[in-house]
Amino acid sequence: MKGIFPIDKFRELRTPFYYYDTKVLRDTLDAVNKEVARYERFDVHYAVKANANSKVLTIIRESGMGADCVSGGEIRAAVKAGFPAQKIVFAGVGKADWEIELGLDYNIFCFNVESIPELEVINELAAAKGKVANVAFRINPNVGAHTHANITTGLAENKFGISMEDMDKVIDVAQEMKNVNFIGLHFHIGSQILDMGDFIALCNRVNELQDRLEARQIFVKHINVGGGLGIDYDHPNRQSIPDFKSYFSTYAGQLKLRPHQTLHFELGRAVVGQCGTLISKVLYVKQGVNKKFAILDAGMTDLIRPALYQAHHKMENLTSDETMQTYDVVGPICESSDVFGKAIDLNKVKRGDLIALRSAGAYGEIMASGYNCRELPKGYLSDEFV
Repeated sequence: MKGIFPIDKFRELRTPFYYYDTKVLRDTLDAVNKEVARYERFDVHYAVKANANSKVLTIIRESGMGADCVSGGEIRAAVKAGFPAQKIVFAGVGKADWEIELGLDYNIFCFNVESIPELEVINELAAAKGKVANVAFRINPNVGAHTHANITTGLAENKFGISMEDMDKVIDVAQEMKNVNFIGLHFHIGSQILDMGDFIALCNRVNELQDRLEARQIFVKHINVGGGLGIDYDHPNRQSIPDFKSYFSTYAGQLKLRPHQTLHFELGRAVVGQCGTLISKVLYVKQGVNKKFAILDAGMTDLIRPALYQAHHKMENLTSDETMQTYDVVGPICESSDVFGKAIDLNKVKRGDLIALRSAGAYGEIMASGYNCRELPKGYLSDEFV
């Protein structure tokens, strides 16, 4: 749908760049809030790692969400965007001392802890500041997710989290410490999940673990089930808003939330994925032996997902209405993996055409690099083109 883009304005800008449709973003946030309002004690934190563009973060903060951070830099970005410290959670398998101290200084809501050594460091650093840190333990539920292997995180052999067998031990250790306060359990089984059965499996495992703890008279205040809800990369126009109704109703129906508990979610891709598009310009059309190449000025440094995950992004030629032809769409980086897609049908491509790589709002701009000494792409909001 070329009409949704201000193409004349795009021609004035240096490519490649990211374009964020704020209507799609705000409609998505409204959809989340509408569904969450159906249930008591549901609390959503936006996963900052998906997109930390400051203007995007401000819109998300205005919606009322909290922030899920996995680095000290993300904590700073969230605070700068106005997220209240009491709505910030800090996860991550390798928290540096300065990052923990930053979280303590801001009095963030909770540290999602992934090992006993990390717990010991948090207790020590909190003691030095005369503070008590809220902690939740990330437990590996050994639940597989129907997604790419590189974004599956809940199996027993992943680097993340604490095994179910060690859950009781780590809680016992925490309860003996004076400067940490055990408040919850944290889970996250992966990303780009579209099969609700995966979330049902997680609910069943959480129910089992809660029963086990309550048999020991251990009552958990907060359950955090992470995020993971996927988006439709094939049809960004037809399904610009993910199926939040099924997602939240699955947890409401399958997870046995106790009356004293709050259920936390950490949505990232589902919030920002569909609002973002990478806009690139065609540098050359190259005729190979058996195929044609559309060589763009955007590359894997600007959008690494296809190279890293073999991810698919719908592509559109915004400046051509000619008949469809088939191309391998590639970038300028000196790497054979710098390929956005093979055998892609596009309206006939010529030098200077603008190509849109859709559904790039999550893990796009935030993962850009300066490899080959390239400049980082800029990000623009649709509001700026009014």
